[in-house]
Amino acid sequence: MHAATAQILVVPLLLLLLLLLHYQLVVASRRRRRCSSSNDDSKQLPLSPPGGLPVIGHLHLIGDLPHVSLRDLVAAQDDNGGSGLMLLRLGAVPNLIVSSPRAARAILRTHDHVFASRPTSTVGDTILYGSSDVALAPYGEHWRQARKLVTAHLLTVRKVHSYCHARKQEVRMVMAKIREAAVAHTAMYMSETMNTFANDVVCRAVSGKFFREEGRNKLFRELVDTNSILFGGFNLEEYFPGLVNSLGFVTRCFPRNRQAHEAHKRWDELLETVIRDHESRRYSMYHHDQESDFTDVLLSVQQDYGGITRDHIKAILVDMFGAGTDTSSLVLELAMAELMRNPQHMTKLQGEVRKHTPEGQEMVEEENLSGMAYLRAVIKETLRLHPPVPLLLPHLSMEDCVVDGYTIPSGTRVIINAWAICRDPGSWEKPDGFMPERFMDGGSAVAIDYKGTDFQFLPFGAGRRICPGINFGLATVEIMLANLIYCFDWELPNGMEAKDIDMTEVFGLTAHPKEKLMLFPKPRGLTVH
Repeated sequence: MHAATAQILVVPLLLLLLLLLHYQLVVASRRRRRCSSSNDDSKQLPLSPPGGLPVIGHLHLIGDLPHVSLRDLVAAQDDNGGSGLMLLRLGAVPNLIVSSPRAARAILRTHDHVFASRPTSTVGDTILYGSSDVALAPYGEHWRQARKLVTAHLLTVRKVHSYCHARKQEVRMVMAKIREAAVAHTAMYMSETMNTFANDVVCRAVSGKFFREEGRNKLFRELVDTNSILFGGFNLEEYFPGLVNSLGFVTRCFPRNRQAHEAHKRWDELLETVIRDHESRRYSMYHHDQESDFTDVLLSVQQDYGGITRDHIKAILVDMFGAGTDTSSLVLELAMAELMRNPQHMTKLQGEVRKHTPEGQEMVEEENLSGMAYLRAVIKETLRLHPPVPLLLPHLSMEDCVVDGYTIPSGTRVIINAWAICRDPGSWEKPDGFMPERFMDGGSAVAIDYKGTDFQFLPFGAGRRICPGINFGLATVEIMLANLIYCFDWELPNGMEAKDIDMTEVFGLTAHPKEKLMLFPKPRGLTVH
């Protein structure tokens, strides 16, 4: 039985290999003709590392942590003159690797209009209704309308502030669970705790206060995890796009594509239920002047944006879950890990949070946060050392463009290595060290912000494609981190020291710690023994 199955699979695999070889030869031939068409320096392509192979190109040079591999490959290109640009052929696709603040400025500001599109994503097309969301939609009128809808109605400072009561309630529930653990002398797994909290905050903003009773928060969290696996994994069609046209019947059978279709079906059923519920109670909700959630807003303004369909609304809602859950929970987990590794910073932050929270107050309120400069510095430094998406979502050049003297051909996939840029030794003192003071008064980075104007610090990107959810994510992170520090002291498991905390990453759409952070909470002033 197994032998027969293997024989059946041999023929399509051989055909696939032959197609890949043919496609690679065609691409290489076209590239040689393009490069030899002019000897002018202005037509010079960025340098590539040696060792490219037939068919796969430079894929074999990329290790388990691509952001680290790419940083090292660029650093080894001494002849690049420090441009921070490198051209890799990953499969059949040319990829421009951007690893310096200067190069990032050129791509995301000077030539932002050229690089504002996204490459085709088979998984994105499947899950996100033809990539009709905001994050992965190609540059064009639909993307502009969807982006305007999100920034003008969902993620404004005023709208984010309107959810402060909901955030307070979610934080209060987490604090209650941690108190129970402290009384029972049991550990908290910070990754699960923070992920559940961030997901519940997003669920409440998207679908209203009834999400928990119906169990939808768990379904949404499961689907967000599925998305992260599918988008973060190796997708053959993205490196050999000719496969989609030439052997589409084969690619549709790939396990990842089947999983993407299954995920899309589950997303669609869940979001359709949410939308129908909102449509059935819209009149009564507005009649009683209740607070509207994201779904209510999208339905109410849909007619104001030409061409925005029901499927587009669903795609935008999927974006909200993915961007709002994984990144916020990661920042919280990694901030706690760095504070535990650096007890002097933990002590300093506890002193600030407790000083600026009125004595006897049960929890930190959002109005208390304005005086907590060190809290914001800790969050910035966490984002610098550990940008949740170390390789920003890829860009795509829409026309030939000259960057720093190098010609970048139209159709080139552009990878911004935010992790390498945020650790650039030319921009940061002790770039691998955790030093929140650098963002405080007197620090070298005090004026540096994460809103896309300082190109040595790009945890959320920059330019037209900057993440629109910065305000929402940071509001979630600030109030939770402040309360974790205010309400409890924290201890490592017996026998474990600060230096034993493992910060090794596992790469995906986001970069997660390999080892789960386990901490023992104790109420302030008490010991756990």
